[in-house]
Amino acid sequence: MDFEFEKQALSQGFKYVCGVDEAGRGPLAGPVYAAAVILPLDCEIDGLNDSKKLSEKRRDELFDIIREKAVSYCVARAEVEEIEEYNILQATFMAMKRAVEGLDVKADIALIDGNQKPRLDIVERTLVKGDSRSPSIAAASILAKVSRDRYMLEMDEKYPQYKFSQHKGYGTKLHYEMLEEHGISPVHRRSFLKKITGEK
Repeated sequence: MDFEFEKQALSQGFKYVCGVDEAGRGPLAGPVYAAAVILPLDCEIDGLNDSKKLSEKRRDELFDIIREKAVSYCVARAEVEEIEEYNILQATFMAMKRAVEGLDVKADIALIDGNQKPRLDIVERTLVKGDSRSPSIAAASILAKVSRDRYMLEMDEKYPQYKFSQHKGYGTKLHYEMLEEHGISPVHRRSFLKKITGEK
């Protein structure tokens, strides 16, 4: 993976290119996270890839390397209450916007994973499968994923009966079994669990 898309943006007169990605749109529990990362174009980070293709151990290692080498980075989130109020797509866009606005070096263009623009205050370019095509997006993918996983480990300590450490809030067989046994916690997304809650 090279900096093809980042270099293309720079050749068009943009100065700071940030990659943006999210983690946690699909789970039944916890916030949705997003990260924005500006990498120097001479940056070499071995093994940088879509976070879903990496082991947890490798993601943790890369998390520290990315933060050390980035020109600027920011991780943000939208809470469960916001997911419930606005829906998961809008909450994801909120998290992305917060991440970009939280950069201490202001980006003037964002490369966004996927095909939908969160309507930022800067130029946006979407890139389908961007987390395996752009190092900046891949870096954002890792920061968002690791940050969310670590939050779910904290929730595992708070609500050990749900075994969040094993499934990170995703809809696994084990997670559904724990929900059947213990009901819904304050960190669950009720709108994702209508079959259990009986809500419309």
